[in-house]
Amino acid sequence: MKISANVENSAYAHSVVVRTNEKVQAIPIPGKATGYGSAVNGGELLMLALATCFCNDLYREAQKRGITLTHVAVEASGEFVQEGAAGTNLVYKARIEGDASREELDVLLKHTDQVAEIQNTLRAGVRVERVD
Repeated sequence: MKISANVENSAYAHSVVVRTNEKVQAIPIPGKATGYGSAVNGGELLMLALATCFCNDLYREAQKRGITLTHVAVEASGEFVQEGAAGTNLVYKARIEGDASREELDVLLKHTDQVAEIQNTLRAGVRVERVD
């Protein structure tokens, strides 16, 4: 699976498009009020990626176990204290409800934490490079 994201910005025009293989989707994110840049910052989008990944993976892993989840809430947060410095204290928490016992849901949470791709990508410290 190949995933990409494109951002295009100019005076008072802002476009965000994501792609997974051949599936392309526009995401409505406004530009800054000044007209230059995104109204949503990269740290916010990184936290959204963590929360979205865990949410989606919970449903995937629950289905494999024959569990129907009726509610999932995930909150991710981190601290970005200095320009150019890596974020710190990246944490997330999740609450789930479904047709399984509390113990089974807790096992599902722990397992999903081990297989969530975005979380594991950050934990591995994957190299990121700019290419021409």
